Amino acid sequence: MYAKILIVDAIATNRIVLKVKLAAAQYYVMQASSLADAAQQVAISPPDLVICAMSLPDGTAADLVNLMNDTKCGSAAPVMAVAPGIDAGARLDLLDAGVEDVVTDIYHDALLLARVRSMLRAHNAATEWQIRDDTTRALGIAESSLPFFGVPDIMVVSTNPMLSARAIVDMRAQMTARLVSSLPDKALKRHNHTTIDSDTYKTDVFILFADVTNAEVMLSLLSSIRSHTATRHSAILFLYPEDAPMLAARALDMGVNALTHTNPDPRELAIRVRKLMHRKLLADQLRATVRTGLKAAVCDPLTGLHNRRYALPHLARLAERAGTTGRPFALMLADLDHFKSVNDIYGHATGDAVLVETARRLCENLRAVDLVARVGGEEFLIVLPGVGLKDARRAARRICRHIGNTPFDTRGGQAKIKVTVSIGLAIGGSLVDAAQAAEDPDEAARALMDRADKALYAAKVKGRNCVTLSRPAA
Repeated sequence: MYAKILIVDAIATNRIVLKVKLAAAQYYVMQASSLADAAQQVAISPPDLVICAMSLPDGTAADLVNLMNDTKCGSAAPVMAVAPGIDAGARLDLLDAGVEDVVTDIYHDALLLARVRSMLRAHNAATEWQIRDDTTRALGIAESSLPFFGVPDIMVVSTNPMLSARAIVDMRAQMTARLVSSLPDKALKRHNHTTIDSDTYKTDVFILFADVTNAEVMLSLLSSIRSHTATRHSAILFLYPEDAPMLAARALDMGVNALTHTNPDPRELAIRVRKLMHRKLLADQLRATVRTGLKAAVCDPLTGLHNRRYALPHLARLAERAGTTGRPFALMLADLDHFKSVNDIYGHATGDAVLVETARRLCENLRAVDLVARVGGEEFLIVLPGVGLKDARRAARRICRHIGNTPFDTRGGQAKIKVTVSIGLAIGGSLVDAAQAAEDPDEAARALMDRADKALYAAKVKGRNCVTLSRPAA
């Protein structure tokens, strides 16, 4: 809802038509008529996604990619090129130049919006991981390392073995890779004993060939890939019939990273796989850096969550980013009610077990990009990037229910313990917050923490086991 999309097109009618579609989907839309105009807007307010015509009065979509990658512009938002009637060679040249996708038909609204959602999810996830990596480096507990692009493991999945075999032959002529083929029902069998941190076999990229006869089978496999521990971070390229745009839209919303039509040019397959591998490599590296760099220094040894030392600098960086992008974020302070009585009645070992289970439930009910930290004895800090008041309040109430409605099993033969939680909620990213974050991000983070803390106190006074919203900053 809060994502900013920049439309760059010299033809005003094209911009207006696209703006109407995106605004109806609750996106904030900016417009530019040239490369120079786009550069000015990016410098002032970096977008989350750029949709650009193939040709501009002073450049091309490829030039715009270079602009977005320019560090002086402060953004690396993905670029989607709109190019009706483009020939295959020019389309592949744009992809090779760094354009995220080339859309030849913007009139199928469902597929267009699914592409937009997919690109925004990928961009936001990458940004959040980068913020976490920046935090570890600021704390002096991470080392820079250069990415190493190894030989990718690629699995081609189709209900037609001949189709898979042809795709493998075509790709071997274009790139070096370990290529295997599989039927859908066999695709995950080799991963059954693989964990996310193990050195056993992992598939870097799945290429799924879908058609009208096997659509549901492929969508079911897609869901399994995304839920399996060993493959949830694998990249997925989805091939679909040109006359099945709704199938493509469903696949994007289920977690596909990229898609193209069935029977693609071998060069396109290679380009898309290289782009997917590059993104996956960087994401894997950031995750590994965060895990290894933080574990000892800034993680709570009892719950495995981040601690205060990590949470406050992370919050400061998020506040600083929100001041630049205008995207809101939510901060919760959650405190277990009457926790001292748990320790007094059942002992500290039982109290520790309750804290560990609380941490598990919190993580279970939040997104991977959300931050959960233990910042006190029974107090937890939760940060939700890109989330406004409505969704934050819904998430907080869900947490209250999930903690309070299911008693805690201490595994000691004792009766299950009922525990509730009080939550103070504050929303950052307002104009006042932005001004403060620009001047002093650390102070902005502390101010937001203070608002959430006062809201938590109000929740305790109100009767506990509830959510209270802080008053906006004056």
